[in-house]
Amino acid sequence: MSENGVKIVEIPSTVTVRDLASMIDVSPIDVIKQLMANGVMANINQQIDFDTAAIVIAEFGFEAEHLAAAEDELEEAGELPLWRQLIGDEDPKTLKDRPPVVTVLGHVDHGKTTLLDAIRLTNVAEGEAGGITQRISAYQVEHNERSITFLDTPGHAAFTAMRARGAQGADIAVLVVAADDGVMPQTREALAHVQAARVPIIVALNKIDRPNSNPDKVKQELSDIGLIPDDWEGDTMVVPVSAKEKEGLEDLLEAIILVADSTEIKANPSGKVIGTVIEAELDKAKGVVATFLVQNGTLRVGDAILVGTSCGKIRAMFDFQGEPIKVARPSKPVSVMGLSDVPPAGELFTVVESEREARNIAEKRKIEQRERSRGTSKAQSLEQLFAAYKAGEVKELRLVIKADVQGSLEPIVNSLKELSVGEIKVNILHAGTGNISENDVMLAAASQGIVIGFNVTADQVAKNCADVEDVDIRVYDIIYRLTEDIELALKGMLEPETRRVVLGKARVREVFRIPKLGNIAGCVVTEGEILRNARMLVLREDEELFNGPISSLKHEKDDVREIRNGFECGIGLKGFEAFKEGDILECYTEETVPIT
Repeated sequence: MSENGVKIVEIPSTVTVRDLASMIDVSPIDVIKQLMANGVMANINQQIDFDTAAIVIAEFGFEAEHLAAAEDELEEAGELPLWRQLIGDEDPKTLKDRPPVVTVLGHVDHGKTTLLDAIRLTNVAEGEAGGITQRISAYQVEHNERSITFLDTPGHAAFTAMRARGAQGADIAVLVVAADDGVMPQTREALAHVQAARVPIIVALNKIDRPNSNPDKVKQELSDIGLIPDDWEGDTMVVPVSAKEKEGLEDLLEAIILVADSTEIKANPSGKVIGTVIEAELDKAKGVVATFLVQNGTLRVGDAILVGTSCGKIRAMFDFQGEPIKVARPSKPVSVMGLSDVPPAGELFTVVESEREARNIAEKRKIEQRERSRGTSKAQSLEQLFAAYKAGEVKELRLVIKADVQGSLEPIVNSLKELSVGEIKVNILHAGTGNISENDVMLAAASQGIVIGFNVTADQVAKNCADVEDVDIRVYDIIYRLTEDIELALKGMLEPETRRVVLGKARVREVFRIPKLGNIAGCVVTEGEILRNARMLVLREDEELFNGPISSLKHEKDDVREIRNGFECGIGLKGFEAFKEGDILECYTEETVPIT
């Protein structure tokens, strides 16, 4: 409640009309009417900014207060989307909107490839692509004079591999679900990968042309996994499409533009050049050919490039249609030639001053890489992971859970969710039945998590992947041992509690002025002892006036380290001189106490 009695409502930087109505307990229709009265046309799912929301709720008798945006919380956890991390040092005035980068994920038989092909053929400018096009797995389409970049990756494993190496490959994810089949295990896996990446989701409800399609049943299944359709008063856009018949494609592109407009997707075309390697290979005729996605700055032919331990100078650059180009701006997918080695997909690239500098840095990285591989074991233990958390990294324990049957999975998930302690939370990225697979390991790797199995095994591919990606796999056959390990780990992740320990108290009898030292309190110790290297609280009528270090402690004319109960002393404090007779000085130290 504000000083004038008006109720305060905390509102984030952007909020949907529906959520705003819920915050002030009025009908969304009333909010829409008020927006129209202020010249703003918006539907129930549309995002409005803080200033507009503040004007609207003022009409209903509320006062708006800015709530720290979700991105601010992510920033504290070091989990901002990559493009925000990359442009962190850029002047906000230099940032400009860039085309959204979209990845399409889904179950293997639900029409992802057909949908991508349909969008490409419908929207990409006609013309025979050069031989290099067949290797480019990213392309741009135009919709209402707006560009959209699509990443045509092999699936969510490749999408996650990019995140595992520190790159966020996409701004928006389209989850393809077949209207005649519904939510499948791979759909759930793909969703887990997208949610871990904190990327907005649009559902493409494919195969609506099939006679046995059942959209309502699929929407119910989507709701069960947390994707409530917008026409069911949820916040997930579900777009019916038929990739085969090329129906609904325009609606899907429009949905992508709408989501992009509600999400800040910016870059500085004149800033530092940074981007992601989408794929790379060694061509016998052309040498190393890599597909880059530019995410900030402008890439040019002739630039010196550094990619992990690879480097080189761009000799030639081609767009997604195989046409040679000289420059590539943010969100532009390009194929480049000139690198010394084949870089891994998902690696970040940057432009440096010269080829010599690129070579020097690349060589230094190779040496560091060899030292790391020589000095450390590959498999990272659970304890090492928790030590990293304790050292100040993300305060969240991320788990991928696999169990033999659903009957085991549910109690395990419920037990683990109840183990969250204070600010330290258990975040279950994905929970499913069956043996531990490579996909499970990649999800854990990309999210800095661990894989927990119950009455299951990890196949050899998953074990090999875990070794390469430094992921810890722990398998149990007794539930209470599983939950006990996680509980102990959570306690180990908690920062130790700081506790104030009072050593003694003194009462001020008179105040002395000493040249060069200032005011000194003449005191008598009434409890315990006063230590020279401790801290002091100054209390006046139970009000705390000062908290700081002791600058001097004297008994008569001698400097001393401690004064005990019943003795007189002179006390000087660093940064405080306004002593008065009767003040209480409380001497204390701080100690850390492990959470129990």
